Amino acid sequence: MKVQHILLSLALALVVWMPTQAQNNHDALRDSLAKAADALAYHPNSIDLRLRKAAWNVELEQWQYALDEYDRVLAQDRRNVAALFYRAFVNQQLHRYNFARIDYEQLLQILPGNFEARLGLALLNQKDKHHTEALDGINQLVVACPDSAVAWAARAGMEEELGMLEPAEYDYGRAIELDPSNGDYLLARADIRIRLGRLDKAKQDLDALVAQGTPRQALKEWYEKCK
Repeated sequence: MKVQHILLSLALALVVWMPTQAQNNHDALRDSLAKAADALAYHPNSIDLRLRKAAWNVELEQWQYALDEYDRVLAQDRRNVAALFYRAFVNQQLHRYNFARIDYEQLLQILPGNFEARLGLALLNQKDKHHTEALDGINQLVVACPDSAVAWAARAGMEEELGMLEPAEYDYGRAIELDPSNGDYLLARADIRIRLGRLDKAKQDLDALVAQGTPRQALKEWYEKCK
C-alpha cells in the first residue's frame, strides 16, 4: 500500500463535512459545485458555504480553486481546523510542501497531539524526502496510538519505500491484526512477502483476499509470482 494512497484515503474520510459522499458522478458534483458558487454570490462571507464549495473542488481535484477557498476561510478565521487540514492536503497536491508543513504545524498548535495532523505531517515529510523526520514522526505516532491500524500501515508504507522490507512486513501484520478485512494491507504484505521469498505466506495472504471476495483473476499477477 503506497504512502500517498493512505494520505488520500485519510484526507477524504475525515470529520470535516464532505458533501460529496452522496454524489456518484462528475455531473452531479459539478451541479452541486455550481449551486454552491451561486449561493456564495449572495453570501460571500459564509464560511460554511466556502468549506462546502472547497470540498467539491477537492473531490473534483480542482486544487487551485480549493486552495483559493481555504485561503479565504482562513483570512476570516485563521484557526479554522477544517480549512487548515484540507489546505495542507491541497498544498501537497500542488507540490507546495513547505506551505503544507506550515499548515500542519499550525494545526498542531491548535490541537496538540491531533492524530490526523501528526500523520499528515509524517507522510508529507516522507514525500518531501525528509526521511529522518518522517520516521521519527510516525514512530512517535505508533507509540502514542498502538491500536491504530492506519498508523502501523503508514509506517509500513514508509519502510517499504525505504527498502526496509522485514520491518514493513511486521508492521503490515500489526495493521492486519487491527483491521483484518483491509484488502490493501493484505495485498501490500503479500507483495512484500513475495519479494522476501516467503511465497507460502504470500499465498496465504492472497487466499485471504479471495476469501474476502476479491476475484482470484484480479490477483493472477501475484499468484503467478508465488509459483
